[in-house]
Amino acid sequence: MNDHKRKISVIGLGYVGLPVAIEFGKKQNVIGFDINQVRINELLEGIERTGEVSLDELKSSNIVFTCNANELQRADFHIVAVPTPINQAKQPDLSPLISASRTLGKQLKKGDIVVYESTVYPGATEEECIPILEKESGLVWGRDFNVGYSPERINPGDKIHTFKTITKVVSGDTSETLEVVAAVYSSVVLAGVHKAATIKVAEAAKVIENTQRDLNISLMNELALIFNKLGIDTRDVLMAASTKWNFLPFEPGLVGGHCIGVDPYYLTYKAATLGYTPQVILSGRSINDSMGTFIATQTIKELIRSGYSVKGCVATILGFTFKENVPDTRNTRVIDTVSELLVYGVRVQVFDPLADAHEVKEEYQIDVVDNEAALALAQVIVLAVPHQYFLDKGWPYIKNLLEGGAGIVVDVKAKLDKTNTPEGVNLWRL
Repeated sequence: MNDHKRKISVIGLGYVGLPVAIEFGKKQNVIGFDINQVRINELLEGIERTGEVSLDELKSSNIVFTCNANELQRADFHIVAVPTPINQAKQPDLSPLISASRTLGKQLKKGDIVVYESTVYPGATEEECIPILEKESGLVWGRDFNVGYSPERINPGDKIHTFKTITKVVSGDTSETLEVVAAVYSSVVLAGVHKAATIKVAEAAKVIENTQRDLNISLMNELALIFNKLGIDTRDVLMAASTKWNFLPFEPGLVGGHCIGVDPYYLTYKAATLGYTPQVILSGRSINDSMGTFIATQTIKELIRSGYSVKGCVATILGFTFKENVPDTRNTRVIDTVSELLVYGVRVQVFDPLADAHEVKEEYQIDVVDNEAALALAQVIVLAVPHQYFLDKGWPYIKNLLEGGAGIVVDVKAKLDKTNTPEGVNLWRL
């Protein structure tokens, strides 16, 4: 069950860290550390807001949930899984990673191994994290402790591709460290591990995974912009093109969240420090970052075409999280659509059964209606995030939210059946 003989700690118990801790906790005692006391208290009470693990898994795993950093001394294999966002200038914000490194460094002992899972630019582990570990611990890297990097591949809301069913990329600062890191992860990851040549290679592999996906989606979004001008349905085009065996099944949409909308900026930032300005990557990012505003503009155009007065009309936004069927609102691009509609004088109301209203208010200064019965009848409905909650209710639900059962419906991800569009409803989709 635990042939590697290592005692595990996980620093950061969010969307990434908690599933990691849970899987290890099924086989051995794990120290689960987070600086958020509210989060720790909830986990101790069996409350898990991210929806990434089941209540049974949470209760059955052998994890010591704590905010006390001293508990980290009980472990000798530390997994750091804290967020790595971008700032307002779209540059890497390493402050959570630096803070976690400082906290862990104070508890580090001789013989310990530290493995970072947080997404970073190539070189960050060795250039940013290791010096902090050395300074705070008074130990010497390579002599007293070792470091590895194993990028997270958690896909929020995905119950098929999970921590244990996705091949784990692992790396280490020495061949010996690599073998230990591989053994530790192999004990819980059923899909096996891939041993990367170096820590930098593993860091680069992670950041290009999401960069590639971002670029593919940006192509679909640009095609949607073109097809919109041509007056043809993007999804009809994609359906026809997908009959070719090697056509890649990407779709247009809003690109947010903690990975795809963020990771490319880590790579472009590092490239810029080396004197190279990426062209393709930044172009794709620009297109994807503009889509929320484009959707709002199209909504306004549809209102005008249908004879509605824009100023003072009511728009109901269904869904505010960054993707369907998850409660995560980090870097959601729905905010761009909301903000642009407000500029035009539209009265915007947001309903999302999964989003935490307090978090949305704190982060985006947007009030989420917590009771859909309180929604005012609207002239336009924007199905921004197609949660299954909305799709199960279908067109009757959408129609009942419109004043008089008629108006504009903007189906961003084209999930409603357009062949059954109710009479009196003008449907537009990306």
